[in-house]
Order: sequence, then structure tokens, then C-alpha cells
Amino acid sequence: MSAHEQYADDLVLYALDALRGEERARLDEHLATCPACRLELEQLRGDTALLALSATGPRPPQRARQRLLDAVAREPRLPSVAKASPRRSWWGALGWAAAAAVAIFALSLWRENAALKAELRQDLLAWRASASQQELELGQARDVVATLTASDAMRVTLVSAKTPPQPQGKAFYLRNRSSLVFLANNMPPLPPQKAYELWLIPTTGAPIPAGLFKPDERGSASVVNPPLPAGAEAKAFAITVENEAGSPAPTTPILMMGTGE
Repeated sequence: MSAHEQYADDLVLYALDALRGEERARLDEHLATCPACRLELEQLRGDTALLALSATGPRPPQRARQRLLDAVAREPRLPSVAKASPRRSWWGALGWAAAAAVAIFALSLWRENAALKAELRQDLLAWRASASQQELELGQARDVVATLTASDAMRVTLVSAKTPPQPQGKAFYLRNRSSLVFLANNMPPLPPQKAYELWLIPTTGAPIPAGLFKPDERGSASVVNPPLPAGAEAKAFAITVENEAGSPAPTTPILMMGTGE
């Protein structure tokens, strides 16, 4: 049992000014060092003040009810001055019981409300993460479409001299955005632990790695936006067979090559 649960019933009686003696002194000491219990006490007092006249509500815990009745029994009895006194005492006892029930009901609602707020915060965080991921994927799709449809994109077709069906590759390259989309079909199967490597052949300098790919069972493959140096000017694209981890420079003869249309 936590410290807050230990003092839950005492807080209800304290709010109703029905806690006496050592128990009240002990709770005073706890309240001096526990902001959470002080906040809960203030909320109980506020709810009790607003709803103290209500005679309906959930049944209070047996332990809290018995302690409340014991506290009422210890109250000093005033001498009867009129026949109406018994009726006032009866209504007073009922008011205390109703106020205790309302206070406990308000405490239950406060705890349920706190749990609901925590659940809503988790749902909001999950929704924001999903929205961010969708926005990222949408941006990537826009980049692919822009590369494929741009009027100034460099379009390169890579062919093989072998008999049909001939392997073929098409490269769409935007130099100002360093964006490359490569599509291949009819590619021959690869030996184990090998991969095709695409190369950007610049106007000056050594070939630049432009992505690895392995064709599927139909011989189709693609490379989309591999990491490339900014503004690299391409005069051609080529393909070699390399180890599946890739190579910084071609290590085998060029199988396919194409220049800009």
C-alpha cells in the first residue's frame, strides 16, 4: 500500500472536519511534506462544498463509514431546547454521510480523469509520429515523380549486345538535385555473393558508385536516389558485377553503358 492510499480515508474525514486526535496530527505532518495529498485535500473540500446537499452517491468504503460514525458519536451532545432538535440531529447525520459519499465519488472521478488524460496523451503522440512518417514518405514519392517527369532530366538507356531478350536499363538523373532513378529489366541472374553495381561516369574523374542492385526472378531491378556528390555532371552511366558489398571502383569489365539522349 502506498502512502497516498494509506491516507485516502483520512483525507475524506479531514475534509469533513471529522478527524480528531493523533490521527489528525499524523495527517497534518504528512500534508506538510506531500503536495499531492494537499492537492487532493483541496479538491475534496471543493467538491464537498459544491455537492454537500446531495443525498445520492456511491456507498463509501466500510472503514471510512465506520470511522465517520465513530467521530460523530464522539461529538459532544447539546441539551435539547426544543422538540425540533431530534429532527435537526437526524438531518445533520444524514448530511455528513451524504457529504462523505459525494467526496469519495469525486475522488474516484478525479482519478479516472487523470488516467484518461494520460491515455489521450499517448494516443496524440502516436498520431503525431504516424503523421510525420506519412509526410516523409509523401516527400520521397514527390522526389521520384519529379525526377521521372522533369523536362531537363538526363535520360539514359543501357543496352547489351547479346541476343534478345536484351538486358536494358534506364537512368533518370537530375544534376541540380543529385537525384537518380534507375530501372532495369531482363537482367541475367547473378552468381552467389555478387551484385550489379551502377556507376555514374563523370565528365572528368573516376567513376562514382551509384548504387547496388540484384534483379528479381523476372530480371527486374531499380535504384532510387542513391547517395551522390552534389552537382556531379554525368556523361554516361555503366554497370559492372561486383561483390555484394559493393566496390569504390569498378573491378570487372563494364557490362552495360549508356550516354545521355
